[in-house]
Amino acid sequence: MPIDLRQVAAISGQSGLYQIVKPTRTGVIVQSLEEKPKTMVAQARHRMSILDEISIYTTDEEGTVPLAEVFERIHEKYGDKLPLSEKPSNEDYQQFMSDILPNYDEDRVYTSDMKKLANWYLIVNKHIGFAKEEKAADGEKKAAKEKEAPKAKKATADKKEKTAEAKPKKPKADKE
Repeated sequence: MPIDLRQVAAISGQSGLYQIVKPTRTGVIVQSLEEKPKTMVAQARHRMSILDEISIYTTDEEGTVPLAEVFERIHEKYGDKLPLSEKPSNEDYQQFMSDILPNYDEDRVYTSDMKKLANWYLIVNKHIGFAKEEKAADGEKKAAKEKEAPKAKKATADKKEKTAEAKPKKPKADKE
């Protein structure tokens, strides 16, 4: 999957999305995904939802579609600009949702969820971005080369070790 949402979270009671920086003893350090990022500690009392774990309800056999896949569909269909006006109506959101996910469950996916989806997509698209398939393939090739590199380094180190054993060490002359 070209987009990685494992380090992006939504915090209840806070607007926007946050990138997880690192864990602390009492919570997690997060940085807001805004023009001017703010850093804060999300403690245990904050309810955090990792975007990678969120799915949209559907009426098919699977029952849900991961949020990353929905973002991919939006990106393929609309790119950077969503077909929503400045102040879209509930019907506009429902039309938008049915365009990208025709089999979404209308009983369990509320308009507020659709608003969050559109807002989150814009934030993720701006601050995280979508990797192209070619770049993902290049990343896999680099990972394969990196796995081979330690083997080559070990072989070189073994050769150096053998040469060092083959050459007898010269005794040091005593100073007297």
